[in-house]
Amino acid sequence: MHRRRFLELAAIAGVSPLAPVLGATSGKTINDVTQLNPVIVADERKPRSADDIRTALRAWRGSVSVGGGRYSMGGQIAAAGSLHLDMRAMNQVVSFDAARRSIRVQAGMTWRDLQEVIDPRDLSVKIMQSYANFTVGGSVSVNVHGRYVGQGPLVNAVQAMQMVTAGGDVLELSRTREPELFRAVAGGYGGLGIITEVELALDANSRIERVVENVALEQYPAFFRDKILTNKNMVLHNADLTPPHFASPRAISWITSEQPLTEKARLVPRGLDYNLEKNAIWALTELPGGSHLRESVIDRALLLKKAVTWRNYEASQDAASLEPRSRRQSTYLLQEYFVPVANLVPFTQRMAGILKAHQVNALNVSIRHSPADTVSLMAWAPVEMFTFVLYYKQGTQPSASDAVGVWTRKLIDAALELGGRYYLPYRLHATREQFDRAYPQARAFAALKARVDPGNRLRNLLWDKYL
Repeated sequence: MHRRRFLELAAIAGVSPLAPVLGATSGKTINDVTQLNPVIVADERKPRSADDIRTALRAWRGSVSVGGGRYSMGGQIAAAGSLHLDMRAMNQVVSFDAARRSIRVQAGMTWRDLQEVIDPRDLSVKIMQSYANFTVGGSVSVNVHGRYVGQGPLVNAVQAMQMVTAGGDVLELSRTREPELFRAVAGGYGGLGIITEVELALDANSRIERVVENVALEQYPAFFRDKILTNKNMVLHNADLTPPHFASPRAISWITSEQPLTEKARLVPRGLDYNLEKNAIWALTELPGGSHLRESVIDRALLLKKAVTWRNYEASQDAASLEPRSRRQSTYLLQEYFVPVANLVPFTQRMAGILKAHQVNALNVSIRHSPADTVSLMAWAPVEMFTFVLYYKQGTQPSASDAVGVWTRKLIDAALELGGRYYLPYRLHATREQFDRAYPQARAFAALKARVDPGNRLRNLLWDKYL
């Protein structure tokens, strides 16, 4: 590798070009879905069992990083000069008890693969993100959430985990067995151990019907409390805000139904052609009047027609539908912010002002809800929160990332000033001071890490920057 290119990669990755081992030209570049965070690791392994991981840890004396589907967006899966463990070959079912609605899988299994196992038994995942390409272990590591009403983060559906420590010990974790580690590993971003198995609670695969309503922004908290949260038949819900004003929530609910199916398939077929979706997203972000195009054509076609599907169908959406044709000049990313329920309106207004002032090419903002997380240590919802998921487009040039960092830090400040937080699986634009304010429990996390990983072997760019 030419030295100039090596220095460019090191700068993009946010690491020192003088870091030990990083300069090995035989190393491999690990990147995530955005292609904005190349990190040169020393070597890569693809384990198939906990024993494979123990063997790799014993043979390798340096730092170790771990990755799954690679959908985190800020280097959370890699560290310079590390041995990288690609978990995706660990994709088998360990045990399945349909009667108890419980399944245990290896951590590298994707949600989509899991769905194909449980769907014939009329079961569904209880909590997951909106797209099924992610690995189960990676989802636990970031403690994902979805649109599941009243369910909160994924940790609430995790019954037990198996973890390999940096020293090669295999531990079983649950709410009663090593509970301190259980709480910290969910949302621990691979900093405490390598998740190898996950046991999950499941739910019924019901038939669900989509209901779309327009709600005034000021009325949305009461609307959610009175019509969504208390509805026993409510399964999924979010509200979309569209540019340029982000002021008119469109509430999208999926409710259990006995109506005839409008979609017969039980799961979204694999390998579909998403060129139409890619062209639509391009038009929304590049053509004059793109937001009006969405309102007048695309939303009416997709949201205002009757839809009755299986829950598993809606939960098996493919992230390929969000992919650009190329990431050479631009890329799509996410950010998330959490604010207490009472502060939904002021945060929405401040967010809209920041996005407009900085001419952010935002496609939409999706509002979700989470009850207070009373389980995980690094909780992003210590109290009941509304979640703002920002989907935006940016250029791939370093100057574009610098510009995004400016308005991102303003959004983080807005959330913090209103008693909220920001989510950690995205670009590392936050300052150390902002991280400390958002996650004061990181001190307890760091103390626990010092006990279970005293050599700081388990690393990635997230923890390198903030711990």
